Amino acid sequence: MSEVKISAEPRTEFGKGGARRTRRAGKVPAVLYGHGEKPRHIALPAREFAAAIRHGGNNQIFNIEISDGSAALALPKAIQKDPIKDTYEHVDLLVVRRGEKVTVEVPVRLTGEAARDTMVMTESNTLSILADATKLPEHLEASLDGLEAGSQIKASDVTLPEGTELAADPDFVIAIVQANQDQSIESDSTEEAPAETPEPAAAEA
Repeated sequence: MSEVKISAEPRTEFGKGGARRTRRAGKVPAVLYGHGEKPRHIALPAREFAAAIRHGGNNQIFNIEISDGSAALALPKAIQKDPIKDTYEHVDLLVVRRGEKVTVEVPVRLTGEAARDTMVMTESNTLSILADATKLPEHLEASLDGLEAGSQIKASDVTLPEGTELAADPDFVIAIVQANQDQSIESDSTEEAPAETPEPAAAEA
C-alpha cells in the first residue's frame, strides 16, 4: 500500500467545543502518538483524509507534514465517524517507522465458487496479521473453489503475502459452506412417503 502525504496543523483547542470548531473549519481532530513520544494534537484536512481512506481503507499509511516543521509516518488505529453525516469525528494515529512490523486487521476476499447447491456464510470480513507498516496489503484472499457443504475457510487457509505473518488463531473461522436451504427443503419434500394401508373391502350385503 502506498503512502499518502497529508498536511496537518497543531491543535490548541481541546474538548468537545474545540473539536466542533475544528470540524466546522473543514478539518478532522486527531491525536498522534507512539514510540514513547508525548501525544500531539493535530488537525487534518477532512476532504483529503476522507479521500485517502476511501482509496486505501483504514490501514492507509500517512506521511504527515505538520506546519510546525515536524513530520511523522502514521497509521490510523481508531477512527470515529458520524454514521448519519458520514463525516469523520476524530482519529487516533499511531506513529510507525519504516521496517517496523505492526498488527492490523485486513479485509478478506473470498474467491471462486463453492460446490453446487451450497451457500457461503461469512463469519468474519477481516483477519489479523503482522506485517511491515509500510507494506500493508490492501486485502487478503481465500479460495472457495469446489468446497462442499460442511467445509470451513479458516485463517490458516488464507493466502498471505511474502513477509506477512498470521496474528490470529490458525483455526479462526472466516467462512462456512452450508447446504442450500432451498435444496434441503426440496429434498425433504421429495422423500418417499410411507405406503398407505388399503382399506378392507366392504362386505357384500
